[in-house]
Amino acid sequence: MIGLEIGRIIHILGVVFWIGGVAMITTIILPAIKKFKSAEERVEFFEKVERRFKIQARVTTMVTGLSGFYMISKLHAWSWFLDASYWWMWAMVIVWLIFTVMLFIIEPFILKNKLIEKAKTDPEGAFKKIQTMHAHLLWISLLTIIGAVAGAHGWLFF
Repeated sequence: MIGLEIGRIIHILGVVFWIGGVAMITTIILPAIKKFKSAEERVEFFEKVERRFKIQARVTTMVTGLSGFYMISKLHAWSWFLDASYWWMWAMVIVWLIFTVMLFIIEPFILKNKLIEKAKTDPEGAFKKIQTMHAHLLWISLLTIIGAVAGAHGWLFF
């Protein structure tokens, strides 16, 4: 199934760019920004970086989601969602949904305005919230990747 292999390549590249970007922001950029002199500078710089990454994240989450659903259809694997051994399938969909809702709904329509307002009155608190949110998103993403790689290679826990 040539289409399946291409779908898998596209899917994995999407995950690498998407979650790799989240990892870069969480483990490299945010700790570096923490050393800035003022919290206002931190929030301002982070917004500049995030604005550029947001485009990459939106494109790669869509590519990852579409390629994932393509592979499920190609493999006729919808029934896997009913088997506890394939818990990692649910984990992938849930992580994808969290990021998709965050990137396309919560961030642009709700979080952005609230974060800007919080940054004006409590820049330290706003930056801490950004750090915490990214750390949680990275951890659930990494656990999902571990489960998905193990599960896809036959290491089923149930």
